[in-house]
Amino acid sequence: EVQLVESGGGWVQAGGSLRLSCALSGFNFENYAIGWFRQAPGKEREWVSCIRSSDGSTYYIDHVKGRFTCSSDNAKKTVDLQMSSLKPEDTAVYYCAVDVSGLCVQVPDEYGFWGQGTQVTVSS
Repeated sequence: EVQLVESGGGWVQAGGSLRLSCALSGFNFENYAIGWFRQAPGKEREWVSCIRSSDGSTYYIDHVKGRFTCSSDNAKKTVDLQMSSLKPEDTAVYYCAVDVSGLCVQVPDEYGFWGQGTQVTVSS
C-alpha cells in the first residue's frame, strides 16, 4: 500500500523557517515525482514544488522561488521542503503527493496518492 506521511508543520513568525518532511512507503514505481501542494482556507489547492526521482530535478512556483527548497533522501525515503523567509500568505495545509508519470505536472488530479497534510501557520 502506497503511503505518504507529512510532518514538520507548525506555527512560525514571518521571516522564520520550517522544514516539512514527506515519508514514503509502499513504493514500487520506477520513475515518479513527489509534488508539494498547499491549500489555504477558501482557496483552491495550489501546486508549490516538485522533485523528479529520475534525475532529482526540482521545480517551484514563482512566488516561492529562492525561499523554498525541495530535496530527497533516497536512503530514508523522504522528500523534504525547506521553507525560509516565510510570509503570512504561506499559511496553508501542505500536502505531498505522488505523480506516477514522473513529469512533475502541476495539476492535482494527476497525482494518484496523497498524504494527510500538515498545517503551516505564519503570523505577521
